[in-house]
Amino acid sequence: MTTLDQIYQFFQNPPPNYLNKELAVCYVLDVLLRHDSYGTELIQLLEAEHPSYRLSDTVLYSALKFLEDTHAISGYWKKVEGRGRPRRMYQITPEWRKKAEDLSRLWSDYADSQVPEAIAAR
Repeated sequence: MTTLDQIYQFFQNPPPNYLNKELAVCYVLDVLLRHDSYGTELIQLLEAEHPSYRLSDTVLYSALKFLEDTHAISGYWKKVEGRGRPRRMYQITPEWRKKAEDLSRLWSDYADSQVPEAIAAR
């Protein structure tokens, strides 16, 4: 049985929202416009920068594959300091920079519009 306290608690500390592939594509491009990155870092950055969102490995790698298949991004291997094995780093291809900026803006507008009013007013 649900209590009023549980309802208030839900809205004070809501569960995270998981990104779908469309949002993940835009989010990945947003990060890659700032710097090259790898899969695990993309997930960690999302949780750090947008605590109300989560990104599953499955959706992330589906988005990365889509972006590679459309030649929006390319990958290369790099040894990351503090990590054991080399990581697959991703970067935006030069011909996709303008499209990436447009899609990044979609992510930013979406993420900003989803901030609850109580948090945005702080």
